Amino acid sequence: MFRQMLRSKIDRATVTGAYLEYEGSLTIDEDLMEAAAILPYEAIMCFDLNNGERFLTYAIPGRRGGGNVIVNGPTARKAAVGDRLSIFCYEYYDEEEITRHVPRIVRVDAKNRIVKAAATQ
Repeated sequence: MFRQMLRSKIDRATVTGAYLEYEGSLTIDEDLMEAAAILPYEAIMCFDLNNGERFLTYAIPGRRGGGNVIVNGPTARKAAVGDRLSIFCYEYYDEEEITRHVPRIVRVDAKNRIVKAAATQ
């Protein structure tokens, strides 16, 4: 049996842009994507801490080191510039993998700079 578990999380990223006239997705600074092991076009779940919205989309890489977290397309109606998002990525694990699985949590400051990136216990 496989179970869906949290693989990684970018915690409390600040939304830096919102572009309604775009095909859709969430643009994330490549440094953050790398730290959270999120691949381009991978499915992600986002929770807006300011308004309670939750949405499923996919990640696209933004300029490395730019601190960008940009909601695009329809998701631009779900979050506003300045809102804080938690970005989750899930994966399926078998029963043996779960016994040693530890999610990777990336904590950022108000400018989306990495404060801490580590596997949690």
